[in-house]
Amino acid sequence: MTYRTFLWGALALVAILALAGTTWVYTLPGARGPTSQPPIAQQETDTMLAALKPPKRPRPLIAIIGINDATETTDYLLPYGILRRADVADVLTLATGPGPVTLFPALKVEPHTTIAAFDADHPQGADYVIVPAMSRDDDPAVMEWLKAQAAKGATIISVCAGAKVLAATGLLDGKRATTHWYYLNELRKKHPSIQYVEDRRLVVDGDRATTTGITASMPMMLTLVEAIGGRGKAEAVAKDLGIAAWDARHDSSAFELTRPFAATVLRNLFGFWRWEKLGIELPQGVDEVSLALAADAWSRTYRSRAHTFADSAAARESRNGIRILPDEVAPSWPAAQSLPALGDRPPAEVLDQTLSAIAARYGRSTASIVAMQLEYPRQKATP
Repeated sequence: MTYRTFLWGALALVAILALAGTTWVYTLPGARGPTSQPPIAQQETDTMLAALKPPKRPRPLIAIIGINDATETTDYLLPYGILRRADVADVLTLATGPGPVTLFPALKVEPHTTIAAFDADHPQGADYVIVPAMSRDDDPAVMEWLKAQAAKGATIISVCAGAKVLAATGLLDGKRATTHWYYLNELRKKHPSIQYVEDRRLVVDGDRATTTGITASMPMMLTLVEAIGGRGKAEAVAKDLGIAAWDARHDSSAFELTRPFAATVLRNLFGFWRWEKLGIELPQGVDEVSLALAADAWSRTYRSRAHTFADSAAARESRNGIRILPDEVAPSWPAAQSLPALGDRPPAEVLDQTLSAIAARYGRSTASIVAMQLEYPRQKATP
């Protein structure tokens, strides 16, 4: 599956429908501002943390599963980077087959192992399995492996549209759950026994957990760190990430297909001659969380895609030990299409500044559609 096919697949439906009748866009609701949500009751938080306690080992083993072709960038790399920062568990990235994992919409990485090798090394299974969004929801190898891990007692956590993957196995049947706003209706239609919970960025029901859109992997992983290592450890990791709070509250009504969203996607799609190939230098020791957030955001503008480059084809090892393959071998990148070095800024700050830079380059409406795709609170979408 090509990058453009996957990137434009679902959201390009906006363009198709609009071409069928331009008045269709005007039937969509207008943008809605965020509303204040009440605090999460302490009992709800305590129940969630108790459910996420390590099911097997004192030091848990966490497996992040992906398919080699188009696994979501941030869903795959943020859990890894955050959990490795915390150092409360052993964390492995997996692929269904040998070779690199091509991430969507940007980056390519070398996973630590395959599901077959993992099973041979760890026949008792993982303590936790993290399921990102993937280019297909029903990959046979993923389906079989997730069911086997569940049978061995793993707690399974889906991120974003990874809920569709988990639901396809039947492991969410009868459970309370959530997912990315764009796929919610599809999930509920295909799996009517799932009990959708609104206004929560993460939902835990026994040994299953789900989140809303892409950036919800941050509060989900911090919650998992707290369940494993305690509040103090989670606070330390959150400070390193630049995150002040990570409770489950969420304004679900702020995320939907709106007139401004559709109009901006259409405008950017039909201005295809302005498409930009933007370069991010890939140094050794790069923060994989910051890189994932920046590359993901720049690749969701419908105006650009982020490419990593380095002076050789050799993989660069990230801050926390995952090997990232450069998209292109080049000593430098044209100045007008070069993105600034990530530096040592906290990842949450990198995301906010990236959205500000997108607004400056392409306009506030484009920054807003990126934030909407990331299901990131709308007030963060513009400077």
